[in-house]
Amino acid sequence: MSESEIVSRSRQSKWSMVGKDPNTMLLADVDLSHPGIWQANEFLPFLDRLRREEPVHYCRDSAVGPYWSVLKYKDIMQVDTSPHIYSSEPTIGIVDTIAEFNLPSFISMDPPKHDAQRLVVQGVVAPANLKNLEPLIRQRVCTILDALPAGEEIDWVQHVSIELTTQMLATLFDFPFEDRYKLTHWSDVATAISGGGIVQSQAERWSAIEECLAYFTRLWNERIKLPPASDLVSMLAHGAATRHMSPMEYLGNIILLIVGGNDTTRNSISGGVLALNENPAEYAKLRSDVSVIPNMVSEIIRWQTPLAYMRRTAKVDTVLRDKHIKAGDKVVMWYASGNRDEEVIPRANEFWIDRPNARQHLSFGFGLHRCMGNRLAEMQLRIVWEEIMQRFHHIEVVGEPERIYSSFVKGYSKLPVVIHRS
Repeated sequence: MSESEIVSRSRQSKWSMVGKDPNTMLLADVDLSHPGIWQANEFLPFLDRLRREEPVHYCRDSAVGPYWSVLKYKDIMQVDTSPHIYSSEPTIGIVDTIAEFNLPSFISMDPPKHDAQRLVVQGVVAPANLKNLEPLIRQRVCTILDALPAGEEIDWVQHVSIELTTQMLATLFDFPFEDRYKLTHWSDVATAISGGGIVQSQAERWSAIEECLAYFTRLWNERIKLPPASDLVSMLAHGAATRHMSPMEYLGNIILLIVGGNDTTRNSISGGVLALNENPAEYAKLRSDVSVIPNMVSEIIRWQTPLAYMRRTAKVDTVLRDKHIKAGDKVVMWYASGNRDEEVIPRANEFWIDRPNARQHLSFGFGLHRCMGNRLAEMQLRIVWEEIMQRFHHIEVVGEPERIYSSFVKGYSKLPVVIHRS
């Protein structure tokens, strides 16, 4: 879909902010939740104005109902590290209704249940396991990159970003490798908006998710008969806090782990290529000194912010800055805004691959819900860029990226590139 088609479709909704000037609107009318400005890549001026003028902002009227937005880095940290005030239940998405696909999972639970369920699967990304996975990841990256044709246009998202993350997911779940693309499809369906290009209706969404449940139920039934193993399905099937889950809770946790293992890495792999093309001086800096890659990985993850927000629900009446938040109110932490807060991150609107303190970003969250797989995501991205720089002089973006229709997943469905080998 072309950029003009995206803008045209997004403007059709009465809620859309696409094409509007945030600096001439009433503050009360600004609504960050509509996917249009995210897909059209017009969101930054809206975030900038709210950070300056109303960093804790109430949107009274939107397609998803009223909600608070938290825009500043330190305020986001305060919300994220105060589970006694701001609950993760019933969901971390901005939409409340079950019709919009909310399933129970540990990311949308508070302690102690959250802690017990997370602990069951946390071993899959323990340092020892990551060390064991690194040679396999490198081998797969090399195979993927070596197969890319030079000098002709390809879609980086399909050929590299999706391929690598899908193979990794299959390994973590010990999922049949020949069926691995189902994992990508289920991840996309789970986070898609009906009519946004991936699914056209709730019925289509549920059909795909029921297929996911049936497939993983079969895997559960196989693994429960075997001794405990180090894959995620076996961990859930044998874990004391998870082995008696209902089918919907099992499904919710499976979807959480698929999406968590897919979106951060996949969209940061694509986002890094785009960022380096948009900042050629930084690309030249990388070519002159590849030792900057680990630091650059953190900067890519900050710059991309693969998940734009996380939502909490106020458990009690509270005050944030000078705003009175009522018990039951939705509170949305816009990580995509906090990562551009110059009070904490100097030159925050610059992509700076040797940035000091580059890991000081919000993309993984903070507190008890901090992204469990953050080290795995960083390792995959580091290996990707180490191997890219061994082979390619330049990955040239040759057309506009196609962005996902979502205010939650900040990513790409297509990125046309041409490979120039060293």
